[in-house]
Amino acid sequence: MIPVALQPEPSDFDARVRQPGLIWLSSKNIAVNSAPPKASDLPNYWTRSNKQLWESYSGVCAYLAIYFEWPTGAVSTDHFVAQSKHAGDAYDWRNYRLSCLGPNRNKNKFDDVLDPIGLQPDTFVLNLANGEIRPNPLLTADKKKAARKTIIRLKLNSPDHNEMRAKHFVRYLRKKDEESLKELSPFVWYEAQRQGLL
Repeated sequence: MIPVALQPEPSDFDARVRQPGLIWLSSKNIAVNSAPPKASDLPNYWTRSNKQLWESYSGVCAYLAIYFEWPTGAVSTDHFVAQSKHAGDAYDWRNYRLSCLGPNRNKNKFDDVLDPIGLQPDTFVLNLANGEIRPNPLLTADKKKAARKTIIRLKLNSPDHNEMRAKHFVRYLRKKDEESLKELSPFVWYEAQRQGLL
């Protein structure tokens, strides 16, 4: 995971997502800053902006820091603050993180995951030989603990994820195509650059 910059809200987001959501909440007497009686009842107006979210973040998963294609169907909108906690945040662009399905499912409604938006640079470091992520040893004890919880919650060090990242670096070594590595696997590119291996 690497820092992600919050991208501007699409010009039609308010009309297509926020206002319909707020109108629905008002019709059900649900306060925007309260938990809805049942989060699964919230109309999923946010799906109207799924492709815009993917385009705004250049198809890069906020949690895995890898590019994935729109047609794969793996695109999902993660509500960083869970819909079950604040109803109004379900319709707030600033609360959306572009995510592959796996990390989104793993995060679920838990709040022990570091936010990629506003993340301190170099919070996570990468072993390029085996693809393993770990907290930066220079972090304070509290920040290390938060980074470890994030790795565990999102299953960032699953064997498949580690293999994927290691393969990305091996492919780079074969062709020395830095631009493609940066586009397709930004975290691997960043770490390879930081470690002086590009």
